[in-house]
Amino acid sequence: MTTMSAREFNRDVSAAKREANDGPVVITDRGEPAYVLLSIDDYRRMGDKAPSLVDRLSMDDEPEIEFDPVCLELEVPDL
Repeated sequence: MTTMSAREFNRDVSAAKREANDGPVVITDRGEPAYVLLSIDDYRRMGDKAPSLVDRLSMDDEPEIEFDPVCLELEVPDL
């Protein structure tokens, strides 16, 4: 994985794009990773592997979870 500073990125965007063809490019800001530049092919591959939000929230394949909610009786105090 290639790493370049924000300054290097701003100075030579073409070089960053060329590097992104070989893999993700991490762009740092003050020495800390801040952004990742991906080729569109890598981006699409990531999207194809990830389950949709609906799939993530459904629990069809999960073992059954027992849930016994506790009944609370609350009273509002008189003022």
